[in-house]
Amino acid sequence: MGKKIVVISSSPRVGGNSDMLCDQFVKGAQEVGHDVEKINLATLKINPCRSCYACRDSQRCVQNDDTRPVINAMLNADVIVLASPIYFYSISAQLKALFDRSIVIFPHLTNKKFYYILTMADDNVEKFNGPLTALRGFLECYEGSEEAGMVCCAGVYDFAEVRDKPEMQQAYEMGKSIK
Repeated sequence: MGKKIVVISSSPRVGGNSDMLCDQFVKGAQEVGHDVEKINLATLKINPCRSCYACRDSQRCVQNDDTRPVINAMLNADVIVLASPIYFYSISAQLKALFDRSIVIFPHLTNKKFYYILTMADDNVEKFNGPLTALRGFLECYEGSEEAGMVCCAGVYDFAEVRDKPEMQQAYEMGKSIK
């Protein structure tokens, strides 16, 4: 039986570089029989956390936006793929907002396998270290969660520039490799 996978694309450019890599991952994972849901955060309204902590007792946020279905998809998944373009050497604002809003389920997002897909304009692959620290910090908050793989593509800026890069095949193969 296949795994339940949620792919969270946080690029504000639907069809952009990191989003295209997500599609390749989805294609590979579906080919081997996994149940894959892709969520584009750019198409949703996800407000920043207000830090009101009203969710502590109820596990319900007082804000009425599109966050809850994304959080539910994460809770129900075996595998979570987090994808982000790199802006100013950090993850996208859309993904950071989702991380902050996950306080509503803290600490219940446990025992998940996480994969990362990252793109950036800079050619210096060491510049992925800051965003990876942010992603790994998120995982540190959720017991039993583990980093299982990543595709990082440097040197892509223009829309869909990743199309001819080897990372397209890497993302596809990463999706196929899910066990």
